[in-house]
Amino acid sequence: MSDHKRSRELVTGLVVAIGTVSTYLVWRKYFAPYFGSIFSRIVDRVTDPDWEKNEQTRKRAQANLQRIRLKRLEGGDDDGDDDADGSGLRRRIEALALNEYENQVALEVVAPEDIPVGFDDIGGLGDIIEELKEAVIYPLTMPHLYRHGGALLAAPSGVLLYGPPGCGKTMLAKAVAHESGAAFINLHISTVTEKWYGDSNKLVRAVFSLARKLEPAIIFIDEIDAVLGTRHSGEHEASGMVKAEFMTLWDGLTSTTAAGVPARIVVLGATNRINEIDEAILRRMPKKFPVPLPGLEQRKRILQLVLGDTKRDPEHFDLDYIARVTAGMSGSDIKEACRDAAMAPLREYIRQQRASGAAVSQIDPERIRGIRTDDFFGRRGGHAIAETRSRTTSTANGPSKASSDEYEDVEEDGQTTVTA
Repeated sequence: MSDHKRSRELVTGLVVAIGTVSTYLVWRKYFAPYFGSIFSRIVDRVTDPDWEKNEQTRKRAQANLQRIRLKRLEGGDDDGDDDADGSGLRRRIEALALNEYENQVALEVVAPEDIPVGFDDIGGLGDIIEELKEAVIYPLTMPHLYRHGGALLAAPSGVLLYGPPGCGKTMLAKAVAHESGAAFINLHISTVTEKWYGDSNKLVRAVFSLARKLEPAIIFIDEIDAVLGTRHSGEHEASGMVKAEFMTLWDGLTSTTAAGVPARIVVLGATNRINEIDEAILRRMPKKFPVPLPGLEQRKRILQLVLGDTKRDPEHFDLDYIARVTAGMSGSDIKEACRDAAMAPLREYIRQQRASGAAVSQIDPERIRGIRTDDFFGRRGGHAIAETRSRTTSTANGPSKASSDEYEDVEEDGQTTVTA
């Protein structure tokens, strides 16, 4: 009788143990993630004063990245590792989990399709564009073409565009992002600046961890000298720590894959103060492209692009002459001169209408004359051209200390004279 009772107790114990284990496994698989996340979110909401802001950031970041990934899926960019129907990429979209700091950085991610600038929109710089394609874009987007060279032909870890202001450095960076189709992280100083000690370092780490999840990726830093300038003894401790963290993640122990191949991440910087960038940063940017003031042929191309379909007076408009007299002007200066010149015919017609007593609202745009060469030497356009030529002349006579050794000499057409 006692043996029979012990057997029943043993069987009952086994049934209870199996039931307990089964209940735990079912709970952990089906119920724990749901209720655990709810409990965790309730605790976070009560204890974290920034919970609501972080939650909104998370939703916006996820929506932004989801849109970018879906555009890649529609474009057929599956990196060659996913299923033919794109289900692998769908799984990656659904499985993309970001932490609090990556969510903040994800708001700065721009889809290549949202960048309306291509290489065709850039006047000149053909040699730089071709080298950017061969050394940066193709290794990023078509690594199989460079596989025979191993790590030697991988995309460079950093690219620096430097030159005078207004010469198209930022425009080149936008075109690289658009043409490559890579995820473009437009990193601002405010993005990696936090009031809490150590949070800036975590944001820098989030920049690279997010780039690895989205690779191929381009991290663009405009005015990079302000973020990663030369370190000195009087520098604030937090600033030095951010630079050290950036360099460690950029070219450190974890900057390559397990196979020793560099990650498909390129840091793209633009500056007009290359001498103020830290030497260690310059070493991590092996590809450096000077973007000088435009030459004669490049100025012609810029004028053609800027004027576009602007109405011109065929008998009184000389593109070649304007290209010659704009020597020493940057692309931005030329664009503003064209804007002022295009305003001259409209201003003239409005004044004629007012003088005749007609209402300005009744102006017929078809009756406005085309732009002429003289319009570039009016009250505004001529002032800009004359000021630029005066600045170029003074620089040629005695270059300033700040710019004497940074950029190439400006091509000057000494035989050209400006007449108002």
